[in-house]
Amino acid sequence: MSARCAGQLACCCGIAACSLCCKCCPKVKQSTSTRFMYALYFILVTIICCVMMSTTVANEMKTHIPFYKEMCKGIQAGEMCEKLVGYSAVYKVCFGMACFFFLFFLFTIKINNSRSCRAYVHNGFWLIKLIVLAAMCSGAFFIPDQDTFLHAWRYVGAAGGFLFIAIQLILLVEFAHKWNKNWTAGANHKQVWNGLLALVTLILYSIAVAALVLMALFYTHPEGCMYNKILIGVNGGLCLFVSLVAISPCVQNRQPHSGLLQSGVISCYVMYLTFSALSSKPPETILDENNRNITICVPEFSQGLHRDENLVTGLGTTILFGCILYSCLTSTTRASSEALKGIYATAETEVARCCFCCAPDGDADAEEHVEKRGGQTVVYDEKKGTVYSYAYFHFVFFLASLYVMMTVTHWFHYESAQIEKFFTGTWSIFWIKMVSCWFCVFLYLWTLIAPLCCPTREFSV
Repeated sequence: MSARCAGQLACCCGIAACSLCCKCCPKVKQSTSTRFMYALYFILVTIICCVMMSTTVANEMKTHIPFYKEMCKGIQAGEMCEKLVGYSAVYKVCFGMACFFFLFFLFTIKINNSRSCRAYVHNGFWLIKLIVLAAMCSGAFFIPDQDTFLHAWRYVGAAGGFLFIAIQLILLVEFAHKWNKNWTAGANHKQVWNGLLALVTLILYSIAVAALVLMALFYTHPEGCMYNKILIGVNGGLCLFVSLVAISPCVQNRQPHSGLLQSGVISCYVMYLTFSALSSKPPETILDENNRNITICVPEFSQGLHRDENLVTGLGTTILFGCILYSCLTSTTRASSEALKGIYATAETEVARCCFCCAPDGDADAEEHVEKRGGQTVVYDEKKGTVYSYAYFHFVFFLASLYVMMTVTHWFHYESAQIEKFFTGTWSIFWIKMVSCWFCVFLYLWTLIAPLCCPTREFSV
């Protein structure tokens, strides 16, 4: 027991990696443990932001907490704690979290050795860092000239949110190219990989076509929905266009690895963004033959689902922020940070794998230091060097903090934002998703035609 307590104390206030108390848990790598702890901080602040945007929680607190008014006045949060709820409170809390990750981004630049003093700070002192994070989030409420701060911070948040989306789209395009290159490398040795390529490509295009047909059926109406009809047609046409470009002879001559698998991945994602955008658009109403207003441009069954707003909001918000967290963690690997710089593995070094996203570990673990402190076994896998970019990791979480801030407050419709109306359609969210869709197509198209436009330059995807 004493060894376990000493280990947890070293994790909270020292340089030791964090682990669970249970011995039956599988061993954990130090790099994984560190990223999990930062992700835990991110989740904690995100939950606080959602609570601050919830009128239901605010009303329940007023009803069930005794001496609520006295407590609010005591902490100088207003008569009914109005300073701790709403979009302005979320802006301030996310300002503290963004500053926390941005300072660590500056602090961890150019760290290549996990034994340096700065690396020890990055990988340990978790209790101290939690206190610092709480202090930063709380300190934002005491910034003078709140109106100017909120106005300026809103534009910083929008820029950071757009950059976060752009990074995810760049990595999606890189993912599609990497998938095709990996399985094509396997097809040179075993024909089974050709069969897998053909099967997955067929499935991807079947999903894209089915999504296009379903959106045309459920999100259009003979007497309206002009935006929906145009955008479904345009985005479907873009998917067909990039597919033809990908297999065109001029592109194939310069990029033999280009094929329908990548365009199938992009087509599915474009259809998903189109569906998400159409779902986020404010519904249209028309008069029927009895002069009654009826809602169009949305599926009839979705109107029944939205009646239970708490269930839809709770489930949808959990899925959304789970995806954001997954994007953050998968975007912060060494391979992802190198992909943004244009550094890719050569075709000769590719080894075909079904789970091609995960690099094989080999026998590296056998050479690393293993520490047991009475609980979960910790493998120190960064003895020879860092396995991911610390600075890039914190920068992605900095951008994710801004993206969460803008998403929770409905981007540019912040004044009427509530977490209970999180999935109520707004034009700003609709156009952000549509522009993201077109930007994704543009990025993929550029990777195809760039070698043709600049034949003297080397391109590797």
